[in-house]
Amino acid sequence: MGSRLENKVAIVTGGASGIGEAISKMFFDEGSCVCIIDTNNEKLRLLEEKISSKEKIIIKNFDVSDEKSWKECVDTILKKWGKIDILVNNAGMSLRSTFEDMERSDWDRVFAVNSTSVMIGTQSVISNMKKNKSGSIINISSIFGIIGSARGSTAYHASKGASRIFTKTIAAQYGKYNVRSNSIHPGFTDTPMTEDIHSIEQIRKERLDMTPMGRLGTPEDIAYGALYLASDESSWVNGSELVIDGGETCW
Repeated sequence: MGSRLENKVAIVTGGASGIGEAISKMFFDEGSCVCIIDTNNEKLRLLEEKISSKEKIIIKNFDVSDEKSWKECVDTILKKWGKIDILVNNAGMSLRSTFEDMERSDWDRVFAVNSTSVMIGTQSVISNMKKNKSGSIINISSIFGIIGSARGSTAYHASKGASRIFTKTIAAQYGKYNVRSNSIHPGFTDTPMTEDIHSIEQIRKERLDMTPMGRLGTPEDIAYGALYLASDESSWVNGSELVIDGGETCW
């Protein structure tokens, strides 16, 4: 147990699985109270069982693109803990289809989760952070929010790019209130969301060959970046893009 986030209150979306689970656990271990939001109730309950202090955790099961649920969630946190110091917009989804096969409804759903929910979550907490003159907003984007790709979902790439620029805009507008906004851009990482594609030997080999360090990322690799941005150690870091990709974008 550490103290890098002692007396902090954090929200982590998509916080019961993969990168989000690693962030939730790491934040708790470093002293933070954590509200974990996810749509998988079973994983939420399993994670809750692993956390020893029930007074330092709230679990919420809702779609992060739903404004009403966000308001109710923030009201619950403020009633219990009185403030919000950290927001990690981690919830995300991908799309396994070509651009030509993609339906408009697919595009809208990916944007709702990967981009619109980032706006709603941020809008839900920003007034409390502004009032307290303190806050760290961390948006989990992707290396494909910075660069394009010959493969993969155009909707995913575009939505992660939108999250990246949104991050910078919030940083520019709210830095004067000591509210920081930064994005994290993971490379190829082994998570439940990528398990199906990384289990295909050819694709896994291609991705390993694209990564100079010779291995794919782990959820903990990304969580350590989130921990730094959440802590006071990064008190002058605002509007940045933290790329955690094993060197993939160096080519």
